[in-house]
Amino acid sequence: MNPGRETAQGSDGDLRLDAYLPYRLSVASNAVSGLIARAYQDRFGLTIPQWRLICVLAEDGGQTQRQLVARTVMDKVTVSRAAQGLLNRRLVARSDHEADGRSHVLTLTAEGAGLHAEIAPLALAYEAALIAGLAPEEVALLRRLLTRLQSAAGQLAGEASD
Repeated sequence: MNPGRETAQGSDGDLRLDAYLPYRLSVASNAVSGLIARAYQDRFGLTIPQWRLICVLAEDGGQTQRQLVARTVMDKVTVSRAAQGLLNRRLVARSDHEADGRSHVLTLTAEGAGLHAEIAPLALAYEAALIAGLAPEEVALLRRLLTRLQSAAGQLAGEASD
């Protein structure tokens, strides 16, 4: 064990939850997601999964639900429900997939693109407020460390690393 490194294992060998990194990541993620979810829900009537789909479609263009599942790392049911909600509000449109008749492509409508353009600056403002107390090099380090943790989790889960 490395002596200056905080560990989740107490001197008695038991797990110390507040020092357990997976727990801390989850708590931090829930706090940030909850804050942002309330803002998106209250102001725009969107759930976090719906907002993620809008962002991906704005960035990447038309996508199948399978592509959206892979890109957002959300499960099929969550993506399907989010897509249906966006379809009902006419924020996305569904068209037949040219190469696969069993699949559909989702794209943002003009209204969906307009909503993205309205929300994106607010999302960036939330991010700026959250990282305001961090130095730029700390933010860069945090991004790199999160990428490494995500990759390690994927490898542990048996996924192929990119």
